[in-house]
Amino acid sequence: MQSCVGSDALIVSRTVNSRGNGWRPAKIAHDCAKVRIQYGDPMHMTTLSEARVLLVDDDRELCQMLTEYLEAEHFAVKSVHDGGDALDELKLGEFEILILDVMLPSVSGFEVLRKLGASHETPILMLTARGDDVDRIVGLELGADDYLSKPFNPRELVARIRAILRRASIGKARGHVPDEFTVGPIVLNTGTHQVRVADVPVSLTGAEFRVLELLMRAAGQVLSREAMTEQALGRKLVAYDRSIDTHISNLRRKLDLEIGKNPEIKNVRGSGYTLTLATA
Repeated sequence: MQSCVGSDALIVSRTVNSRGNGWRPAKIAHDCAKVRIQYGDPMHMTTLSEARVLLVDDDRELCQMLTEYLEAEHFAVKSVHDGGDALDELKLGEFEILILDVMLPSVSGFEVLRKLGASHETPILMLTARGDDVDRIVGLELGADDYLSKPFNPRELVARIRAILRRASIGKARGHVPDEFTVGPIVLNTGTHQVRVADVPVSLTGAEFRVLELLMRAAGQVLSREAMTEQALGRKLVAYDRSIDTHISNLRRKLDLEIGKNPEIKNVRGSGYTLTLATA
């Protein structure tokens, strides 16, 4: 097997395995010189120093190739191939990010998310089948910070990892000088990462917390889905990306605000979302 280090040759593509589904790596032809001119040589790009990544996928060949690519980007990678093994590794608390495939033997990616709980501090990037909205929505509801659909280019994977880690580091920095925001009965504290509604604690995922923080900081203003995707998820909004809508739906359900009496998260058609005090 040829190495994919230092190139964008690796693309994840669909094949059929013994279970009737799955994903395996494939090579595509490309002009490496053009890639380096357009994006810069991955071996010399500015990177986060030795961020520790736990990669969980039952495709061993894919794990090996992604490990090569990520290590060339200065990430320290540990790969396991089952959800149970992932849970055992996470008990050590030695990872900055978890990359978790949905389809796993024995203990599925969803079951891993359920066992970890929405309050788990390690950021999670889910790998899902392209076009499978159910997997994406369920993963986000169970606490994943972001998702990436297969097939994907490893450069996009690296970009997603860096965006998630960047948000996590910003959140920790803010934790030293906590801000507390209050809009009606909603109180959000950036230091303790806690949200209360009418003095009742509300458990939110990391992404949900960031979306609510954006809305509360700009209460009364309309935030576009593009802006919310960039600021809360750390990436550009692309076609058919409904992540923000899913997080908003989850927030409405968890905050359980009474329409007409409490603040509302409103959809402004064609513009975005706003958190506004409701009027009778």
